[in-house]
Amino acid sequence: MVTRGSAKIGTDGAIAVVVVDDHAMFAESLARLLETEKGIVLEGISSTVAEGLELVRRTNPDVVILDYMLPDSEGASAISAILAAAPRSRVLVLTGFGDSRVLASAIDAGCSGFLTKDQAASDLVQAVRELAQGEIHIPPGLLKSLLPARSTRPVPASGAGESLTNREKEVLGFLARGMTTQGIAKELDLSVHTVRTHVQNVIGKLRAHSKLEAVTIAAREGLVDVWR
Repeated sequence: MVTRGSAKIGTDGAIAVVVVDDHAMFAESLARLLETEKGIVLEGISSTVAEGLELVRRTNPDVVILDYMLPDSEGASAISAILAAAPRSRVLVLTGFGDSRVLASAIDAGCSGFLTKDQAASDLVQAVRELAQGEIHIPPGLLKSLLPARSTRPVPASGAGESLTNREKEVLGFLARGMTTQGIAKELDLSVHTVRTHVQNVIGKLRAHSKLEAVTIAAREGLVDVWR
């Protein structure tokens, strides 16, 4: 385990980040990237979930960047353990494969974002900043991979969205396209507080555990269009 930053969480609005990845060269490259970013404090790097949990408990970071496959635990278990240790933290999963089963497992466990390791460094920095603001991050192509292969749009099957209002469906559609709460508020001429209320209502009505899970349920049920 390598401890880097010593700043307190929230100092000058900085985003506190912990990296948990057993690929030393990749982790160090990621560390150097984050350390050059204004407003981000790297609290430390660990190569195992056990060390990562120790670091997370000590620093209570805003964002945990987690490799899905680690020597002492697989992703879903690691995500659950991290969120139990630091409920306010957001988990951004990194993986070498964009496998739909891995993605579904990570979302079920409570991650807020998902990236494959072949994506641009700027995508990762953007994802960290979005998660720290309570947003979600998932590339549209990965979201589509959760849906059954078919040539036309999916058709609602379970009635999960029957209680959603038109406005809630509209907000869901923007979320599925990667828009932030602030962006949706501007697009719909609503306050950020109102958009957040709509999102919380959607999460409750879809019986989801997170915003990201709500989006994937909505995509699966054909409530939002992720095909464009």
